[in-house]
Amino acid sequence: MFSSFSTIFSAFLMAASAIVSAAPVQPVELLVFSPTLTSPKAGDIWTCGQKYNVTWETDNIPEEKQNATGLILLGYLYNNSENLDIHHPLGANFLLTDGYYEVTAPQNATPRVDYTVVLFGDSGNASPEFAIMPSSL
Repeated sequence: MFSSFSTIFSAFLMAASAIVSAAPVQPVELLVFSPTLTSPKAGDIWTCGQKYNVTWETDNIPEEKQNATGLILLGYLYNNSENLDIHHPLGANFLLTDGYYEVTAPQNATPRVDYTVVLFGDSGNASPEFAIMPSSL
C-alpha cells in the first residue's frame, strides 16, 4: 500500500514540476474595436415615441470582429457619472458592421438635455449629449 501511494505521489510531484517549469505565458494582445458614434450629434433633439438612427463608423472594423454584435443603452450624465438604463436597451444583438440601428426614443423619457447613447461591442462609446423632449410641450 505504501509503495502504491509513493508511486502516485512521485508522479504527482513530477507533473507539478513540469507545469512549474513550463515556458512563461505570454500576454495575449486583445484587439478591442471601439466604433466612433456619428449620430446622435451634440445638441440634437429627439421627441418621445419617434424613431431615430443611431449611427457609427464601420471603416475600421477588424476582420476578426466582422460578426460582432452590439448593444445600445440610453443614459445621461449626472455628477460626472454616466447613468445607463441597463433594464431597457434601445437595441441589442445587431451587427456592428451595419453601421446603424433604428431606435425609438422612450415614450416616458424624462425631458432633459444631457442624454447620451452608448454603443457596446467590445467596449462602450458614448455619443455627445443630446435632448429628449415630450411629443407635445
